[in-house]
Amino acid sequence: MAENQDRGRVKTTETAFRIVELLMERDGMRLSELARELGVAKSTAHRHLSTLLDLEYVTENNGVYRTGLRFLEIGEQTRTRTDAYRLAEEKVADLAAETEERSQFIVEEHGQGVYLFRETGDRAVHTDSEIGKRIPIHATAAGKAILANLSDERIEEIIDQRGLPALTEHTTTDEEALWTELAEIRDRGYSTNDQENTSGLRAIGVPVRYEDGEPLGALSVSGPTHRFQKTLFNETLPNLLLGTANELELNIQYS
Repeated sequence: MAENQDRGRVKTTETAFRIVELLMERDGMRLSELARELGVAKSTAHRHLSTLLDLEYVTENNGVYRTGLRFLEIGEQTRTRTDAYRLAEEKVADLAAETEERSQFIVEEHGQGVYLFRETGDRAVHTDSEIGKRIPIHATAAGKAILANLSDERIEEIIDQRGLPALTEHTTTDEEALWTELAEIRDRGYSTNDQENTSGLRAIGVPVRYEDGEPLGALSVSGPTHRFQKTLFNETLPNLLLGTANELELNIQYS
């Protein structure tokens, strides 16, 4: 099997996963489109697709290939593989019901934030925070809550690897400013997001930690700027989230 010597990767494996990513991003592609995007012969792309079809990771209908539901099975197993994650899911539902806004639980993986659970309350605004979506970790309240509870060395690694891309005009893109904000988060125990990943949206985030202090992930509640103001944004929601995170940490510790 040919290997990419420069990066130590197996080229055929890399191609197979690139196919999966493309099918997911484009919501389906034809063989000719896929081969052109990959820069390979149609026969090569067809062999990869045939293998993925046989393994039931891809479907085909009228010449259009799409990712299969087997990925849903894998994702759900990953999402609920520990008791801690299942307990976090319950708290996300509780927060959405109590606040009537959108709540979510995010974890860090490979220097990015990943939405693991989310719930929408009766007044929640709709955003594109789909389960499994990866986002720049510095641009969300939950992501910053996680960052603030990592070691400085790990934070530096993430910044070096991922940078500080801007999602809106309010996103923190200056490294010194981010370090200042992380120090404030460590001091008060919660983070804020003021239109940093979505214009018109604010959020409060709190870390959820294991007994040794390592972050499992973070809870957050988000809503429109006209509702997330003054006492609600500065006191009520932070206190609610801090209490919820404390309960979750105790449940994890003694589960």
